[in-house]
Amino acid sequence: MPAGILDIDGTLVDSNYHHTLAWFRAFRQHEITLPLWRIHRQIGKGGDQLVGDLAGERVEEERGDEIRDAEKVRYMELIDEVVPLEGARGLIEDLKRRGCEVILASSAKEEEVDHYLDLLEARELADGWTTSADVEATKPAPDLVQVALTKLEGANARDAVMVGDSVWDCIAAERVGITTLAVLTGGFSADELTDAGAQTVFSSIVELRERLDETPFGGA
Repeated sequence: MPAGILDIDGTLVDSNYHHTLAWFRAFRQHEITLPLWRIHRQIGKGGDQLVGDLAGERVEEERGDEIRDAEKVRYMELIDEVVPLEGARGLIEDLKRRGCEVILASSAKEEEVDHYLDLLEARELADGWTTSADVEATKPAPDLVQVALTKLEGANARDAVMVGDSVWDCIAAERVGITTLAVLTGGFSADELTDAGAQTVFSSIVELRERLDETPFGGA
C-alpha cells in the first residue's frame, strides 16, 4: 500500500484563515498593509518565502525575520480557535486500517505541530511528522515532501501519495514525483489545484474518505 503524506494546515486543521490574519497583523505591526486576499493566496508557503513574495525582497532583507517573529506571536494568539476539519482523524484511521504508513507533513513551528498533534489525538496514531526544523526551504520547494519520505519505514516511497489543500502542496509533491490528492478546504479552487498537479480534487476530507476506494489508497 502507498504511504500517506498528509499536510496539516488547511487539510487536517482549519487554520488557513487564522494564518492569513496573523500575517496581516504582523505586516501591519511593521507599517505594511496588504490586502487579506493577497496574503491568503500565499498561505501554504513557509514564512521564508512568503514575506519576500508579498512585500518584496527589500522588505525581506531588512525586516523579514522581525515580521516572521511577529507572525509567530500573532498566530499563537489565535491558535486556540483552530479546530480539526471534519473527518481529519478518521482519515488517518482509515489509512492505518488499510496498512498505510502515515506521515503528517508540516513546515509549521514545533510548538504549533505539537498543538495540532494533540488536537487531532494523532501522536500515537501517525508514523511520524515533520516541522519547520526539518527543512531549509519550505513549499513550493520539495524539501518538506522529501523529508517526509525519509521518515517512511516499510512503504515504497515512490508510491507515496500526498494529501493537501494548496497549490503549493501539489507543486512540491510533483517536484518529487509523487501523486497529490487535494481538498478544497484551503480556499483554492479545483481548477487551480488540478493545474498545479493534483490528480483528483475532493470537496472535503469527508468526501475523500467516502471515495477512498477510487484513489491509490483503494488497493486494500
